[in-house]
Amino acid sequence: MDTQQVLELMKSVAAEVITPRFRSLAAGEVMEKNPGDLVTIADHESEAILTRELSAAYPGAFVLGEELTSADPTTLDRYVEAEHAFTVDPVDGTKNFVHGSPDHAVMVSEVIRGETVRAWIWQPEHEVAWVAEKGAGTYRNGERVVREPVPDGIGPRGVTSIWPLRGHSLGSMPALVGSWVCCGVDYPRLMEGAADYILYARNSPWDHSPGTLMVTEAGGFAGHADGTSYSPTVLKAGIIVAADRGTYTAVRRHAAEAFARTA
Repeated sequence: MDTQQVLELMKSVAAEVITPRFRSLAAGEVMEKNPGDLVTIADHESEAILTRELSAAYPGAFVLGEELTSADPTTLDRYVEAEHAFTVDPVDGTKNFVHGSPDHAVMVSEVIRGETVRAWIWQPEHEVAWVAEKGAGTYRNGERVVREPVPDGIGPRGVTSIWPLRGHSLGSMPALVGSWVCCGVDYPRLMEGAADYILYARNSPWDHSPGTLMVTEAGGFAGHADGTSYSPTVLKAGIIVAADRGTYTAVRRHAAEAFARTA
């Protein structure tokens, strides 16, 4: 499949199984994987279709789905070892979706030899498509996006979904505020300029492989508190996503202490 065909597949799946259930979930269509960790029938059906179609188009690729991994954590090992893989987040921001927020998305990425090479985010309620290809840039509804660096002398604005860090300041930077609690919205909002950096505690490939490529191709940077760059097959906890390398470096000086607060 070419890049546009994958995007059209994602749109079709959303139109078929996600959007019809938005604000219309029936009793029994919302479950808990773990306390507070919701999953819906839309998650399961969306992942099944995306996995089937990607597997048919790329018979040699391993497809890592969020819900498959929830049922069988050993799939992460197979994904890490795969030469060619796709990640699938069938409904990113499930809790938002369940509670009637339009801030949810479908996300897919392609990973070859441990490197994200293509990425897609479709926000069905916002009708916004984000697409990136390594070395070819990031596009929002077909228009190239470049994220400008944070100006010198301006304290970068940070967001996070890590509850203990909300209201906490990193050094002299403005206090962290809540993110959109959906990677498929967080990463785009950073590229649009609504935030300058994001802190994440957990590292799931389906959450971060798409957005990190997009941010990097738009001029930003993603890495960890120890200074290593983000890799979709290195499942190291604690991710810093920043508008530019300088902002990442400034945030990194304080990130280890911040992440320790969540341990």
